[in-house]
Amino acid sequence: MFLARKLVLAHFWVAFVAFLGAIVLGEWQMFIRSPLSTWVNNPEHYYRSVTAHGTVMAYVLPTLVAMGFGYAICELGLKRPLVGLRWAWIGFWLLIAGTVLAAATMGLGKASVLYTFYPPMIGSPFYYLGVVLVVVGSWVWVALMAVNLRAWRRENPGATVPLAVYGTVAGAYLWAWTSLGAAIEVLVLILPASLGLTDTINAGLARVFFSWTLHAIVYFWLVPAYVAFYTIVPRAIGGRLYSDTMGRMAFALFLVFSMPIGIHHLFADPQVGSGFKFVHAAMTAMVTVPTLLTVFTIVASVEIAARLRGGIGPFGWVKALPWHNPMMLAVTFSFIMLGFGGAGGIINMSYQLNESIHNTQWVTGHFHLIFGGAIVIMYMALAYDLWPQLTARGPLPAGLMRLQLWLWFLGMLVLSLPWHWVGLLGMPRRMAYYDYSHPDLHSQAWTVAVSTFGGLAMVISAILFVYILANAHRRPLGTPTPYTFSEPIHAGGRPPAALNGFALWVVMMVALTLVNYGYPIVQLAVLENASVPIVPIGGR
Repeated sequence: MFLARKLVLAHFWVAFVAFLGAIVLGEWQMFIRSPLSTWVNNPEHYYRSVTAHGTVMAYVLPTLVAMGFGYAICELGLKRPLVGLRWAWIGFWLLIAGTVLAAATMGLGKASVLYTFYPPMIGSPFYYLGVVLVVVGSWVWVALMAVNLRAWRRENPGATVPLAVYGTVAGAYLWAWTSLGAAIEVLVLILPASLGLTDTINAGLARVFFSWTLHAIVYFWLVPAYVAFYTIVPRAIGGRLYSDTMGRMAFALFLVFSMPIGIHHLFADPQVGSGFKFVHAAMTAMVTVPTLLTVFTIVASVEIAARLRGGIGPFGWVKALPWHNPMMLAVTFSFIMLGFGGAGGIINMSYQLNESIHNTQWVTGHFHLIFGGAIVIMYMALAYDLWPQLTARGPLPAGLMRLQLWLWFLGMLVLSLPWHWVGLLGMPRRMAYYDYSHPDLHSQAWTVAVSTFGGLAMVISAILFVYILANAHRRPLGTPTPYTFSEPIHAGGRPPAALNGFALWVVMMVALTLVNYGYPIVQLAVLENASVPIVPIGGR
């Protein structure tokens, strides 16, 4: 019996309702910034909207999805009741309290500091306290993932940890460590300034601490999608997983390579030495390894499904794939957007090439393709897959799901690809207004208008997504079939001991982080005259 059903549904529903509001804000930003609209009278409204949109998309949505999905995986994968159900609800309500507190502060215009909240801009302390509560609530989830795995191991000594659980716990450990950077930044540097205890702040040190979190958080976002790639997609399309060991290696390598890469976001910051910028650029290239492993393994798994359906020839098997299956569409669209976004990421990580696109719309296009594209579409797919279990009702309408996924995919491409083009032309991001009458900008006006229509398609897709999930609750009650995960093609094999645990990988994660961040943090902490006056936003 699925005892954590209500808990998982609560996480998902709050995540998806917040997501719907955030995407409407994003479309409004595109519209008022385009030649289709007159200039917004108060640009602060634009930055207030960007802060809310980014905070929900970067922190609230992925954290709630990861937590809800994690609880579901824990109970369904380990086949035992969730340990600490009351604590899980406490973590959920802490996150809700933090979200409400931060949202109210943003709505009042007291924290229009954007979701990266870079000093010396300082908002109301209530915004930062809200973010802290969100993180603390998520740490409860991290602890429960570790506790449940340990309890299962006591009952099953020497047994192989299910791949879905292995990946989920790896994501929890990654989040626990990467969120520490932003937590230190907020608690030690930003909150004292926001509370009026100091009028200055070490902005360079704060940005380094935030970079500790800034890029590794992307792989925390990715983990639920990768768990779905490995443990849901092959089963959902009628195939088998090509390699269980490859999946474990991918999750282990994310722990190792995700952390020491964040300083590549600070290429333009003079406080950080060029040597550490180079090291982080090189380590960023290494994080492609688990992604390439995943692409190979999942494509091979998809081919197995096609061969089982009668597909023949070097490429003829592609025709035999179940293209009517929403999960098949979702993983295909996700990989396409991951490819485009990843290619753009190679430019971002290059110390030289980054100079051409730094702080331009190129960057916006890149992370929208990765997060809003490759990751969010898999959030939708895993929700569709779990929903019959969560609601104890029949299957969802495949036709509507296909339409919704197509709208999201095409809308994202129309939205983000023009941003890459104008980014190369130098269009800055996070601007409330562009004067398209200027000769240098007039030729770019059409691209922003086109992006607005792409965003509109995504708003329609998001509304349809929430409608499909909500309408499922009205279907007749039934008994869902037992939930299963993908079986590897060579069942019964045992992974290497190192890939059935986390000790080695967590030690490597912590060690690499300290080596790559230790010196810049100490150097900036003891640097004289490093603090600058704060700039209060909306009043303290």
